[in-house]
Amino acid sequence: MSAEGGTRAVIAALAANTGIAISKFVAFAITGSTSMLSEAIHSVADSFNQVLLLVGGKHAARKATDQHAFGYGRIRYVYGFVVAIILFFVGGAYSLYEGWHKWTHPHPVEQVRIAIGVLLVAIILESFSLRTAIREANAVRGTRSLRKFIRDARQPELPVILLEDIGALVGLCLALFGVSVAAITGDGKWDGLGAISIGILLMLIAVVLVREMSSMLVGEAALPEEISAVSNALLSAPVVETLIHLRTLHVGPEELLVAAKIGIDPNVTAEQIVQGIDEAERILRQTVPNATYIFLEPDFLRSPQE
Repeated sequence: MSAEGGTRAVIAALAANTGIAISKFVAFAITGSTSMLSEAIHSVADSFNQVLLLVGGKHAARKATDQHAFGYGRIRYVYGFVVAIILFFVGGAYSLYEGWHKWTHPHPVEQVRIAIGVLLVAIILESFSLRTAIREANAVRGTRSLRKFIRDARQPELPVILLEDIGALVGLCLALFGVSVAAITGDGKWDGLGAISIGILLMLIAVVLVREMSSMLVGEAALPEEISAVSNALLSAPVVETLIHLRTLHVGPEELLVAAKIGIDPNVTAEQIVQGIDEAERILRQTVPNATYIFLEPDFLRSPQE
């Protein structure tokens, strides 16, 4: 996945959510709908999420230093983790609080047509944002389903945006349901129930994101197809007789560390070993461009008796 694709999806989502948040706050001020307030908070949280992802991408572009020899690529995971922990949990908790308050102290929703109109427009805008995210994901996910793509992605931006946009559309439908039923029945508890449902939705998205981002922070290996490509590239090098063991690690979304112990013919000279390892690295970089850091340890092939 290219960083540019994730950035385009983030910018599209930011533009949509900023406009949607403003319209929802205006609608809340007019209608007093708690579901509308929860959705406004949801959109503000999403907007801050996208700002954090953009800031994380900018910081990740810094060059490596003596203190951070492998660069700053994994800082994008840090910002993705902050998005999940702070903004989603805070937004979800606040929505639950407001929904419970409305449930225990119900009051009717005013100017229902305005609330419904804003929600319908927001659904249309969020659909455009989700379409952009899906288009960018389709360009890189291959035959994976969206669910598997979110689990396997090593770049945090697109999975976060996909979950945000899907969650936003579901949340808007929940808010529309709560406002509509509250207007039809005259019972403001339905509006509170809509806000509670939105809060639970935000919490669930947060749990998924925390799980994915924490796994990336701990350090994930390359995908199976990437590991296969690395193995085939190394084995195609003339000096490599066999691959004794291979380890991979994402030190950043687009930076892969490869460490391998390779078996070579014991009859080759030191000069041939050096030249062979250089050739193996060249082949690997051509085959797997994101193999940024390569460490190859040669070892002589021995018979079982040795």
